Order: sequence, then C-alpha cells, then structure tokens
Amino acid sequence: MLKIFKVTAILEGISYLVLFANMLIIKTNNPELYHTLLRPLGMAHGVLFIAYILLAIILKKPQNWDLKTFGIILIASLIPFGTFYIEKKYLAHNA
Repeated sequence: MLKIFKVTAILEGISYLVLFANMLIIKTNNPELYHTLLRPLGMAHGVLFIAYILLAIILKKPQNWDLKTFGIILIASLIPFGTFYIEKKYLAHNA
C-alpha cells in the first residue's frame, strides 16, 4: 500500500504542475488548446488528489504518523512540489 501511495504522490505532483503549466503557459499562447486540455487534465489531477488524500488517511495508522506528520502530508498536496518533498522525506526510507 505504501508503494501505491508513493507512486500516487509523485503522479499527483506531476499532474499539479502540468495543470499549472496549462493555466499559465498554454492559456496565453494557445487558448483553444487550453480549453481542450483543461477538462481531462483537471479530472486526472482531481482523481489523483482524492487518491492521495484517501491513501494518506488509510496509511496514517499503519505508518504511525503523529498528527503533525499527518497534517504536513495532507497540506503538501496543496503546495506545488509538496508531494515530491513528502515522497523524499517521509516515504523514501519506508519502502
């Protein structure tokens, strides 16, 4: 389960950055492409975000994460590059 969480954390972080790139770069250069990509990219990111949160909740007890660690793991999903930090700091040594 931890390995699935690690992969989800990385994919969620990538999808977040791709969604930002779509909003910031593609929107200004190619508005038609922006609108074409917005829905599938947004949906993929949303599914990965929900999976990340649910897996974090499921793994809280087996990983013995205290409330502070659990909070950091959850908040990291809201910050660009945050899930990469979590994967490196909290998950790398546990797999």
